[in-house]
Amino acid sequence: MEALVCKRLGDPTVGDEHNSPIVVSKTEAIPQVETPTGVRVRVKATSLNYANLLQIMGKYQEKPPLPFIPGSDFSGIVDAVGSDVTLFKVGDRVCSFIALGSYAQFIVADQSQLFPVPEGCDMVAAAALPVAFGTSHVALVHRAQLSTNQVLLVLGAAGGVGLSAVQIGKVCGAIVIAVARGAEKVQFLKSLGVDHVVDSSKESLITSVKDFLKARKLKGVDVLYDPVGGKTTKESLKLLNWGAQILIIGFASGDIPAVPVNIALVKVQRMWFENSWCHKDRRRTGLYMDCTGVAIKYIDLLCLKILSGNCSPGLQRALLPSTFLILTDSQRPVSPFLLSKIGKRLER
Repeated sequence: MEALVCKRLGDPTVGDEHNSPIVVSKTEAIPQVETPTGVRVRVKATSLNYANLLQIMGKYQEKPPLPFIPGSDFSGIVDAVGSDVTLFKVGDRVCSFIALGSYAQFIVADQSQLFPVPEGCDMVAAAALPVAFGTSHVALVHRAQLSTNQVLLVLGAAGGVGLSAVQIGKVCGAIVIAVARGAEKVQFLKSLGVDHVVDSSKESLITSVKDFLKARKLKGVDVLYDPVGGKTTKESLKLLNWGAQILIIGFASGDIPAVPVNIALVKVQRMWFENSWCHKDRRRTGLYMDCTGVAIKYIDLLCLKILSGNCSPGLQRALLPSTFLILTDSQRPVSPFLLSKIGKRLER
């Protein structure tokens, strides 16, 4: 089968195909169903997440031995099933996430680790859901227990996990403030029904948010969702309400901030560190699977509403997932420079 293989660690966004750390292999063995409850999936779509880039660069927390096939969440069609599989049959549409291996034409998983894709849900959208929406659901619903009329501040709101946090925040009834860079991203976030958007490329985060809070007679940010880190994290701490919660998702800026402990002592009730989607602790991974299943039910409910004609376009936009995708179900080879296109939607 064809797969995108990481042969050595390095940055796939620089250089050319002759010295890239990732190469297209057309001779990888098709994985076999070796357990009674195993399911082989022909991959239709798989997402590009920041963690995938970090794995290839050797900067992720868990470092797999070389060579390896990167890739985490995916959607596809069931191709083969084990003798004891009862939940799926050949031809079913499924999606899921794994620690490695989705940048390939086929993948094998246990039936308990797969989710059915609701009828009417686009397979590309389904591939964008598990990691981003699962992460945000664990963080916002299980950890922070976000509730109606709480103020949610989402940093990096135009990225994969940021968009999912914005959308889940709206479903929870929160007042959502989103931070992004550039007019195009700002307009897109406004189309999702975000209550206030800060364009960090030309606005002061502190001034913009404080003005909004004052106009709405709000005391401060109740939940801070932070996949960015760096300077923005430090600025956001000045906007917190008493008893606020901080959700540390990642450090996409490349800068791990030093949080002033005096602010945390006075204002912060809880600080959560969320990285359970590929964690070796099965209890945490089980929680993530449960929350991913709930997130998919959001889409299932949405699709039913669309089919019945009872769903407004605004609600459709507020629930549909969005991230950067590769389609692998093609006769043409996957370019080894796909990861250099991060920030663009890729379809074949």
